[in-house]
Amino acid sequence: MFADSAIRSTPPATVSSPDAWLQECQEAIGYRFENLELLRAALTHVSMAASRLGSNERLEFLGDAVLGLIVCERLYEKFPEYLEGELTKLKSFIVSRRVCAQVAQTLQLERFLRVGAGVGRSGSVPANLLGDVFEAIIGAIYLDGGLEAAKEWVLRHMGPIIDHIGSTAPLENAKSLLQHLAQKQHGVTPKYEVVDEKGPEHSKCFLVAAVVGEQRFPPAWGRSKKEAEQKAAANALARLHHQPLPYPSQA
Repeated sequence: MFADSAIRSTPPATVSSPDAWLQECQEAIGYRFENLELLRAALTHVSMAASRLGSNERLEFLGDAVLGLIVCERLYEKFPEYLEGELTKLKSFIVSRRVCAQVAQTLQLERFLRVGAGVGRSGSVPANLLGDVFEAIIGAIYLDGGLEAAKEWVLRHMGPIIDHIGSTAPLENAKSLLQHLAQKQHGVTPKYEVVDEKGPEHSKCFLVAAVVGEQRFPPAWGRSKKEAEQKAAANALARLHHQPLPYPSQA
């Protein structure tokens, strides 16, 4: 489940030293900084900084580029059969604010983000700010430990998303991804068979299976043939990459 548009913020527990909250943050994110000031800067929103140069905006800018490089390299290695356009679609999904905010929420970054009183009213931090601080932390880790440290950290927290991209990619990409894969590996174009249908004429549902060569993949239901075909393609991609079916069917 992805992060909501606003996420509840819980202030760090009261601590005995001014920087204890930074120590707690390091434990939460699983990385220990040589230069703790980089982490402090990454957690400082512009609303809390003395100036914009003192905020996390520059680290966010750097982290965005580092994240893009790491994700692109992983996708390039994982999907050798995909063309540039399909890799771009997958990359855009993975590095989106929505996904970054989801990972930030998992790491409980809202507990450590320093924002001005006008930003986090009622204890809520907008999800887009969590995506920003996630990228800022990547930038901080890159400056602190280099590319390999940043890569290890990013893949530790985003690797499962990349590795299960067949079932988490946007549904509208599934048919084109399956077509590229089928043509590259088997020299054929996928076909889609209507296995079953139900409901009145004005509101039918369709059960469709993707077929690549002689292989028929698990079918999926949809409220239209187009939707069912996309879901069937997603099932086929998941099966080809040995992943759980995103749209299991009893048929």
